[in-house]
Amino acid sequence: MTVDLRFSRSEYDSRLAKTRLDMERRGLDLLIVTDPSNMNWLTGYDGWSFYVHQCVVVAPTRVVWFGRGQDAAGALRTVHMGGEDICGYPDHFVQSTERHPMDHLSAKLADWKLARGRIGVEMDNYWFTAAAFAALYAGLPDASFADATGLVNWLRSVKSPRELQYMREAGGIVTRMHGRVFEMAAPGVRKCDLAAAIQHESLRFDEEAGHGGDYAAIVPLLPSGSDTAAPHLTWDDSPLKEGEGAFFELAGCVHRYHCPLSRTLFLGEPPKSFLDIGVAVSEGMEAGLEAARPGNTCDDVARAFLSALERRGIVKDSRAGYPIGLSYPPDWGERTMSLRPGDMTVLEENMTFHFMTGVWMDDRGFEITESIRIADGPPECLAHVPRELMVK
Repeated sequence: MTVDLRFSRSEYDSRLAKTRLDMERRGLDLLIVTDPSNMNWLTGYDGWSFYVHQCVVVAPTRVVWFGRGQDAAGALRTVHMGGEDICGYPDHFVQSTERHPMDHLSAKLADWKLARGRIGVEMDNYWFTAAAFAALYAGLPDASFADATGLVNWLRSVKSPRELQYMREAGGIVTRMHGRVFEMAAPGVRKCDLAAAIQHESLRFDEEAGHGGDYAAIVPLLPSGSDTAAPHLTWDDSPLKEGEGAFFELAGCVHRYHCPLSRTLFLGEPPKSFLDIGVAVSEGMEAGLEAARPGNTCDDVARAFLSALERRGIVKDSRAGYPIGLSYPPDWGERTMSLRPGDMTVLEENMTFHFMTGVWMDDRGFEITESIRIADGPPECLAHVPRELMVK
């Protein structure tokens, strides 16, 4: 079967080589990768199957996709390996109280002579459970285990040209999503109807761009009024109201690569207090973007932004951004560095971040954000929406 890979085989080979080099540096003989984003990055696997146990096994001379038997057909159609490196487990392991899929993996590792040595597992992610670890620990008595959380995530930090292409395409999608918001939003428009229009805009095929959209790892966030004080509310069937603000945190997505972007809309004449927040966020954004250059640190960007807020009497006690790229639900971040004081990670060209400059107070919130690429000079903004409060 011919597989339409999203990246060249040489790029996958390079990713595996970097992974094995880091495994060797950490003294790992085997790596079990359960994060679906990392599975995709290493093999190309793409399917909505992360609700059951699955993984990619990286050995010194072999890489294997392991998952539910019925999902092996999806692996065969998306990964760069051949069928001999696709291993599906029987369905009686699925959500069973008597046996665990990792029991089957342990037996297979023994068959493949990979059941000894030091094995790295992603101890702290959404998809690797205590029961999964217990099953591996019991099934592999001759192995020792090490926490390899973030090993692959960090290798993904600097994006390749093809990855950046997909993120720019995602930026084009989120640009038109926000255009649809401004066009449609008005007093009386129900937020559920607005969310439906946003989702349609995020997925439809664009003849001019030559591609459609993928589902985002986070659904549209669009609280209004006093609910904007809570940053992660989605939508309900209530209408937008005159004299209230709303923010829209959305993401375009292409082949699992994300470009998030937030803008704030006010219906009617915004009060001075609302405008003042916008001025402070805008000044902080400009200061942070100026600091977002190769050789500077995450700390530098965060402090530049937060200092501008503090001069205006605004305190933000959450981070100012995080790395983005390839992701699956429930999160479009890469879960490595953060744009926050004290994070001394050095910025490198072609790292990508959601510069999350949102401010949330007791009775309101305000979000104007950018997704950026660290460049040789000022950062590149991956979407193209006016960086200002939208007033209608």
